[in-house]
Amino acid sequence: MPKNNKATNGRDEEDVTETAKGLLSNEDTGDDTFKKSKLISSDVQKKVKDAEGGLEDDEEEEEEEEERPMWNNKLQYILAQVGFSVGLGNVWRFPYLCQKNGGGAYLVPYLILLLLIGIPLFFLELAVGQHIRRGSIGVWNYISPRLGGVGFASCMVCFFVALYYNVIISWSLFYLSQSFQHPLPWNECPLVRNNTGTYVKPECEQSSATTYYWYREALNITSSISESGGLNWKMTLCLLAAWIIVCLAMIKGIQSSGKVMYFCSLFPYVVLICFLVRVLLLNGSVDGIRHMFTPKLEIMQDIGVWRDAAIQVFFALGLGFGGVIAFSSYNKRDNNCHADAVLVSFINFFTSILATLVVFAVLGFKANITNAKCVALNVEKILGYLDTEISPSLIPSRINFSSVNPDDYRLLTSIIKEVKDKDYHRLGLESCNIEDELDKTVQGTGLAFIAFTEAMTHFPASPLWSVLFFLMLVSLGLGSMVGTVQGVITPAVETLRVRKEPVTAVFCLISFFIGLLFVQRSGNYFVAMFDSYSATLPLLIVALLENVAVAWVYGTDKFFQDLKDMLQFSPLRIYYYLWKFITPIGLLLLLVASFIQLVMNPPSYSAWVEDRAKEDTLSYPSWGLAMCISLVVLAILPVPVVFVLQYFRFGKPDRALALGYQKGHVIRERQLPEDDDSDPVNSKLPCYNPILTEPLPAGSGTSPAMNGATSAL
Repeated sequence: MPKNNKATNGRDEEDVTETAKGLLSNEDTGDDTFKKSKLISSDVQKKVKDAEGGLEDDEEEEEEEEERPMWNNKLQYILAQVGFSVGLGNVWRFPYLCQKNGGGAYLVPYLILLLLIGIPLFFLELAVGQHIRRGSIGVWNYISPRLGGVGFASCMVCFFVALYYNVIISWSLFYLSQSFQHPLPWNECPLVRNNTGTYVKPECEQSSATTYYWYREALNITSSISESGGLNWKMTLCLLAAWIIVCLAMIKGIQSSGKVMYFCSLFPYVVLICFLVRVLLLNGSVDGIRHMFTPKLEIMQDIGVWRDAAIQVFFALGLGFGGVIAFSSYNKRDNNCHADAVLVSFINFFTSILATLVVFAVLGFKANITNAKCVALNVEKILGYLDTEISPSLIPSRINFSSVNPDDYRLLTSIIKEVKDKDYHRLGLESCNIEDELDKTVQGTGLAFIAFTEAMTHFPASPLWSVLFFLMLVSLGLGSMVGTVQGVITPAVETLRVRKEPVTAVFCLISFFIGLLFVQRSGNYFVAMFDSYSATLPLLIVALLENVAVAWVYGTDKFFQDLKDMLQFSPLRIYYYLWKFITPIGLLLLLVASFIQLVMNPPSYSAWVEDRAKEDTLSYPSWGLAMCISLVVLAILPVPVVFVLQYFRFGKPDRALALGYQKGHVIRERQLPEDDDSDPVNSKLPCYNPILTEPLPAGSGTSPAMNGATSAL
């Protein structure tokens, strides 16, 4: 809890000095186990004391301490940033984009954009958080109060993302709870018995066992977003469990979440490496990896590939969410945040590569099994056509119909096609090409809960691998959730000046009740809606404004000097041009491209049609379109609202309230009329404001004061 400012009506020198300290304190009380970071405000105190005539030029300067939680060690902080940036997208989004956009060729634009957009913005967020030592709202109020809405917009996006992201964790918890049985419940289609006999459920027979289990047993999904279907009680209980886990992980701030990160950040790597070693021993895995690294260079000319790579870089690092800033604000002021930015960015990149290797190896194994089934089915068709449609003399002597491999089948079909020519299509023989199977793009929930679960049913000791896989998804999701929720909790605690524990508990409780929207039988459609429209455009706007705020409002030269004072070395000059020109232009182009795509492709969603056992693309109803637009507008609305309020209310010289952020604490000052002598400091100094003053000189032991309370756009 920040301490209340002291007030005094006294006239003696001692009381005046105490009041100045009170105005500058505003400390956040922390747990005794937390370290204290010393922040010096010597010049401000010196001016106040000089005004009272009680300080000589050679008098020793006083130090002011702010109690703020800090990371126990550097490893804990790095793991927290890694846990936040490495999430479910690395496991199911990056491999999909790699598969869709030319395999290994996709890595080239991704790496280029990581260097031009990802690392510079990540470094910028780490630096401002560490320098100002505030959450997203405080940071951008510090830079310019008129840009304070950027912080609120970040909080809104984090709130929207947290709502549906925790639903994905609840799905993983459900599958985890069902993995402790052999055989796995999604191993085979369920049988239905009636008076006449036993038969397979048509919905499962027309799709697959894993697809049926996902849509019918887990989600029990409706046929459209308009059909609510009521709550899915299994998923409701899993969602409650997920929010309880998040609340317990966050309740003590970084004291508790930092320890959770040890598990959430390291365990996924153990599982991924175990999966890679195991899958490489399976038939067909090498085919999948070969397919991944076979570049299709011609696809790099497509502007859509570069757009996909830029957006993936953006979201992979968690830029614009506020979690990066919040985590960095608990660092020591002299921490080398540049090295952290480069390290975490490349850990994230290589994690994506590792996850893609595992996914493609598993998909290669699955494609091999599917291809073998295809060959067996079509060989039976060929046997049925012998002596009727196909002459036995066409069959090579080396072909043994009891064990036909894919190469033999391709030879058979090529001979038959050459002979039958135009009549070949009447036979209904499929190509059964493993490359065609690998080209079938699968992403998101389809990859995790359908493709991967199907592959694991063929693993020896499949329940063990299923438990490991879904426990990995839970840990990946929890690591990202901690950072996302931190992007809301930290600014809320600093702004409302209340204890972290009740704020965390209330946030989780409210989020659970709102999250019931996603655990209806139609809830999966709302998850897809929030995923598509609540974050992409708002976060791009937030990141662009962050870049502009630092590079153009505050000033790149001044920011470079702050970095030099903080890091004790000057960053590479290339960052000057990246922050000033290249990165904002890249973000602007990405924003325009995303907006054009949104206009060119009206909002739609994939609905599961039970009768046909397949997905169908449907348009949103009118209220659904309104909801999609509302998500974008609500996320961005704080930016213009705060700007207008600051411009017309707080921009006047006679404003009633000045809000300044100095060295990690908020200072609220009640402005008094010039002839009001009730304030002992301002009455003696009618022309001096200890808060709204010029920047402190470098080398004074403090960060230069950004006169954010009076800066104008």
